[in-house]
Amino acid sequence: MENLSAKYGKTLNLDKLTSYCPGCGHGIVTRLVAEAIENLGIMKRTIAIVGIGCGGFSHHYMDIDAIEATHGRAPSFAIGYKLCRPGNIVYTYAGDGDTCAIGLGDLLHAANKGMPITTIMVNNTVFGMTGGQMSPTTLAGQVTSTTVNGRDTSTQGYPLLVPEMMQFMPGVKYLARETVASPQAIRKAKKSIQKAFECQVKGLGYSFVEVLVPCPTGLKMSIKDSYARCGKEMTDYFKPQVFKDETEQADVA
Repeated sequence: MENLSAKYGKTLNLDKLTSYCPGCGHGIVTRLVAEAIENLGIMKRTIAIVGIGCGGFSHHYMDIDAIEATHGRAPSFAIGYKLCRPGNIVYTYAGDGDTCAIGLGDLLHAANKGMPITTIMVNNTVFGMTGGQMSPTTLAGQVTSTTVNGRDTSTQGYPLLVPEMMQFMPGVKYLARETVASPQAIRKAKKSIQKAFECQVKGLGYSFVEVLVPCPTGLKMSIKDSYARCGKEMTDYFKPQVFKDETEQADVA
């Protein structure tokens, strides 16, 4: 196999100190995204559209171009950029608060358009950067800084299942939910993230990967306990799976 990193350069900038909190799952996902870009040899034509929040730091650690979008609007920015530069690889990277609170409308309309754009949504079930407030994906009964008695679904609704909302959209060609709770799960997440980018490289349509991660700081938990929670409580409700994969069908065709 051709050594694409030697040909195009390394995507991940390991010389830069991270600003992610200890144990934060964003660091793992950022690396998986960088590895997918590097493996596909698309670093020179990739643009990251990042949201507001911890996910907005991800491009700091990659040698790629990036745009920092207004809160929740990364999918709309991505559509505009893709229309202007259709030959470039465009992806959005943001947390669950940014993506499916203020940004839910932008996200679903972008998915429904079916344009070849990739979205990585990092779900830690809280607004991590601003103090651990309830987000649209906060679990029922979960204590946050704004749900001190736990999320009450009778008044605050249920945690959003975002990929499930997209699975019957014909323009969505790759759709998955993964987690970084264990080494085995990280390997699966790596595969899904790369397939999502491959979907765009092939020009097939919209691709989306939700990645479940721990947030020790926002959850006020130890790193060990937050990973255990990610691998049990979070996956009990947000079940990791590939909902849709039309990339293989395209290869056969």
